[in-house]
Amino acid sequence: MAKDTTSEKKSEKKQPGKISKWFKDLKIEFRKVVWPSKKTVVNNTSVVVGVIAASAVLVGALDWGFLELFGLIYK
Repeated sequence: MAKDTTSEKKSEKKQPGKISKWFKDLKIEFRKVVWPSKKTVVNNTSVVVGVIAASAVLVGALDWGFLELFGLIYK
């Protein structure tokens, strides 16, 4: 029994204007977005940078502590 490839070929064809419709829909969605203020962005960024710095200090302290501990054990 032979496959019907005509229906597969029809579904693969691109519809005209599909890309332009996507960009129009994208523009409409961007208008709906509530963008944060500059103050909010700066505040959130400083919180993220602070948490990253604190995490780096914590991981560095743990690394140094374990290094000293293993140095005492295997001396």
